[in-house]
Amino acid sequence: MRLATILPRGSVEPVPVAAAPDGTWIELAGLIGRAAPRMKFALPWVAAHLGHLAERAAAWKGPRYRESEFAFLPPVVKPPSFRDFYAFEQHVKTARAKRGLDVPAAWYEMPVFYFSNHNALIGHDGGVHAPAGSAELDYELELGVVIGHGGRDIAPERAWEHVAGFTIVNDFSARDLQRKEVTVGLGPAKAKDFATGVGPWLATRDEFADRIEGEKLTLEMSARVNGRELSRGNVASLHHSIPRLLAQASRDAELFPGDLIGTGTVGTGCILELGPENTGGWLKPGDVVELAVERIGVLRHRIAARPGM
Repeated sequence: MRLATILPRGSVEPVPVAAAPDGTWIELAGLIGRAAPRMKFALPWVAAHLGHLAERAAAWKGPRYRESEFAFLPPVVKPPSFRDFYAFEQHVKTARAKRGLDVPAAWYEMPVFYFSNHNALIGHDGGVHAPAGSAELDYELELGVVIGHGGRDIAPERAWEHVAGFTIVNDFSARDLQRKEVTVGLGPAKAKDFATGVGPWLATRDEFADRIEGEKLTLEMSARVNGRELSRGNVASLHHSIPRLLAQASRDAELFPGDLIGTGTVGTGCILELGPENTGGWLKPGDVVELAVERIGVLRHRIAARPGM
């Protein structure tokens, strides 16, 4: 099932919704029969009653939203936290080689992440501009994992039970700012915290049962800029599996419903890896970036000029 948060035309309040079989969207509160002001509050109930929810959506006779009547917001608006990992070996090797660096031995020993700005998420079809002082705007093709049931010290063999579902993440990056920040030994920070694309919706974990084998999830991923495919990879190429990412994130720390976990960039999944000379340059105003993940959909953003410029 697909879950989303929308902003109806003329409204200022986000509305959590669920997809109906005919492609329309139904207010989640009506389907579950209880208040659902934010998606993160409804996720534990939804995860426990997915079968009933699908049946209710199929039989729903009440009001519906059509996609012409709203804008998509991030599936979970202002999640409790956003941890972004660095878990695809090809990306790590290539990105570090660009700076003349090898992959540290510690990277193979444990998955590592940084906390990004959970208040700077941009929904499907939103506009994104480079931060002040940056001329090297990049996209990053990632899978997003949304927590449904919280927990602490989650064992890898139980980790899938804590996953509500999956979404697409575009970790927009200002490479010129990042290049300076990482020399200090902290970050990235301002190179990342200005905007992260997430959406267009959350596809619940049950939709991927035949693609999960042990700790491995197999899904094709691709990225296009102005209709030209630049990146292609597969979630299955993760060096550190999603269950291992959740185990590390929850070690001595509580995960909460709605928390967003990024896998990090798939191999070839950014201009930094491919080289701007091979892609038509860094992202610029007017460009359209589309990230696709199999069985989820396409997340699209339009690059805008920085206001006042």
